[in-house]
Amino acid sequence: MTENDILVQIQRTVGYPITLRIARALSHIGEHALGWMGIGALAALWDKHRRPQWLRLIAASFISHALSVIIKRIVRRQRPHDPRITIGVKTPSSLSFPSSHATSTTAFFTSLSAIVKSRVPLIGVPVMMFSRMLLGVHYPSDVLTGALVGWATSRALGHSRKA
Repeated sequence: MTENDILVQIQRTVGYPITLRIARALSHIGEHALGWMGIGALAALWDKHRRPQWLRLIAASFISHALSVIIKRIVRRQRPHDPRITIGVKTPSSLSFPSSHATSTTAFFTSLSAIVKSRVPLIGVPVMMFSRMLLGVHYPSDVLTGALVGWATSRALGHSRKA
C-alpha cells in the first residue's frame, strides 16, 4: 500500500463534512504556528509565575516551524497530487516534507504537556497529524517527520515532562 493509497483510504473512511470542517479549523489555527504562538502569548501574560516556560513554548513553536520550512526548501517534495485524493484546504506552498503543521503542533503540545505536567495535551499531536492527511495535503511520512522535528525542538528548548 502506497502513501497515496493510505490518504485515499483515510478520506473514504472519515471524510465526512463535520470531520473536514474540524480539520480545516485546525489547519487555520496551526498556519505558520500563529495560533500556537498566540495561545502561548496569552498564557505568558496570564500566568506570570510560569512565564519563562510559556516563552519557551512560543520559541519552540516558532523555531520548529522555521526548521520545517528550511527542510521543505531543501527536500522539495511535492504535496500529494494523485487524482483520487481530494485537497481540502489551500496551502501556502506546493512543498510537503515535513508537515509544518505537525511540526509546530508537536512542539506546542509537547511543551504544554511539560508545563501543565499532564499527558492529556499530547492528544492534539495525532489529531493534527491525521487532519493533514484527511485534507489530502500531506503524506504519512510528512506528518511523522514533522512530529519528530517538533518533539526534538521542544526537548532542545528544555521542555521534558517528568513522569
